[in-house]
Amino acid sequence: MAPDLSVILPRVLIVSRRTVRKNKFVDFVGEYHLDLIVSYGAAPVIVPRVNGVNMLLESFEPIHGVLLCEGEDIDPSLYDAELSGFSHDELEEIKQLHSSDMTIDREKDSIELTLAKLCLERNIPYLGICRGSQVLNVACGGTLYQDIEKELSKKGERDRVVHINYEDYDGHRHVVKVVDNTPLHRWFQDSLDPVKREVLVNSYHHQGVKRLAQRFVPMAFSPDGLIEGFYDPDAYNPQEGKFIMGLQFHPERMRNQETDAFDYPGCAAAYQEFVRAVVAYQKKLSDLTNEAKDKKHDQEIQMKKKKIIRSFSIARNMYTAGNGKIDTNQDSELEEGAQFLEANTALSLQQENRLKQMGATVRNSRVYINRLKMSNEREKNTREMVGKLSIEQLSDMVSFYRKMAQMCSEVLEWKIKELMVQEMS
Repeated sequence: MAPDLSVILPRVLIVSRRTVRKNKFVDFVGEYHLDLIVSYGAAPVIVPRVNGVNMLLESFEPIHGVLLCEGEDIDPSLYDAELSGFSHDELEEIKQLHSSDMTIDREKDSIELTLAKLCLERNIPYLGICRGSQVLNVACGGTLYQDIEKELSKKGERDRVVHINYEDYDGHRHVVKVVDNTPLHRWFQDSLDPVKREVLVNSYHHQGVKRLAQRFVPMAFSPDGLIEGFYDPDAYNPQEGKFIMGLQFHPERMRNQETDAFDYPGCAAAYQEFVRAVVAYQKKLSDLTNEAKDKKHDQEIQMKKKKIIRSFSIARNMYTAGNGKIDTNQDSELEEGAQFLEANTALSLQQENRLKQMGATVRNSRVYINRLKMSNEREKNTREMVGKLSIEQLSDMVSFYRKMAQMCSEVLEWKIKELMVQEMS
């Protein structure tokens, strides 16, 4: 039977985005994300953006990776948004320009921030694209520009960057400068200008990182100074299952619209390295789980061993005493030894002798226990019967058995002598 790939492949959680279609809510995830995750060897698991899912995230375990991507603006109350200093009129203007993005989705915020914090807590691989990078920064205490154009326009027209073009979602590009010795630099190094270290990236956002959380290091900047990519260097080693990163641009959409070929060979590298980390994390998690199971199994074996030794010790004491009596309180403890002996039907002579020394004097000890129980019952009945006899009857019985013992002894001695004569002849 073929293996169940849904069990074997590592699981990457992706939260869906809500939209309206035919006057009804519809959840969706960009197909490019799913294609890349699958092509590199992981199984995407879509977390639906529906009320109450935030309380059910444990149901999606095991989680080997989290990919968060597009969506509406994050609720400004979740980070320090007061520094923007926008007037009421300016806020209204921003809302009119970006009405489709400024509809706050608190349920999605709650789900994604919970997942981001879970990844940070457990070191689960995390890749944030666009909004996903903003979620990661906010989860770590960073802040966002509420509107890049309004807040960065003071830098002047020369450095002005158009970060969003509603008329050309996939085709719009702007320059970013890549920081040396970062993962992004390694992925795109063959495509970078040797002097300027620049590439053109897809861009579709009106918000972005304002104050980068302390744990992160920038990987790319746009000419207006906006951070276009960042990562945690202390949590980056895909081969060891470590990957915490945010990209403001969309490498999955940097494609030729006719041929679907990537603009640069390094575009898919983020997904490739992310899935590599996910696979390694799954293995590490599996090793830890197996180690815990082995430890628990060893503890169970040690406990079982102690019970069996205790059972044999009780049997040895009974054998040494020679009275064949069983304490009813020890009945269940003797059962452990009986079950062990019955389960091991092919013991060596050395093992048999060792068990005999420990008190396991009968091979089938369950039968032995039953016989001892019967002997106890017979002894009890016999004592009751003998107790009813008179002194004369008891005296006669003692004399009879003494005579019988003497006769048996004489016959036994005669038979032994006869056997010795036969062996000598």
